[in-house]
Amino acid sequence: MSCWMPGCPALSMCRGLASLPITCLERAKDLKTRLGVLLHKPELGHGIGTSSKLQLGSRRRDSSREVLEWRESFDQLLKSKSGVNAFHTFLKTEFSEENLDFWLACEDFKKTRSKTKLASKANRIFEEFVQSEAPREVNIDHETREITRKNLSGATSACFNEAQAKTRTLMEKDSYPRFLKSASYQDMTKQAASRGTSKRSHT
Repeated sequence: MSCWMPGCPALSMCRGLASLPITCLERAKDLKTRLGVLLHKPELGHGIGTSSKLQLGSRRRDSSREVLEWRESFDQLLKSKSGVNAFHTFLKTEFSEENLDFWLACEDFKKTRSKTKLASKANRIFEEFVQSEAPREVNIDHETREITRKNLSGATSACFNEAQAKTRTLMEKDSYPRFLKSASYQDMTKQAASRGTSKRSHT
């Protein structure tokens, strides 16, 4: 670009560049060339894509193994976040999800360290799940209900232990076997098994 007029921006820019040392200009050109090479390197993009695919494949294998482990024991199911979600969805179809919600609320309650929060949480859990005609009343006997009521007077992290244990046993003996036989879980195990077979055939 050329300009003969005084005060022309292009003329000023050219004069400015001319006043720079040659080494600065050469370094700028070199940097531009290196950036261009990096941006157009195909192996960089390829590497990122491959890494993502490997991680995705690993997660699928882990989840497949997890799904199959749920049938080993009720403990295995409760240890798995996705297992708890699947079981909760199943319990909703039987209108008994309050049992699992109560068990989860008790697990969260045990982690409470503040005595003030412990007392308020204990009352809230009791009113929602344990007392007679509670909005989401769990199926426990009268004696366990009364023991839990008395425990509230000096609330500790263990005040729901007996009620929680009774609810857990009920789920393990009653709902859990039906969950394993349900169409939804059977579909999940078939998908997990087919992913495992596909993996073996590619190795």
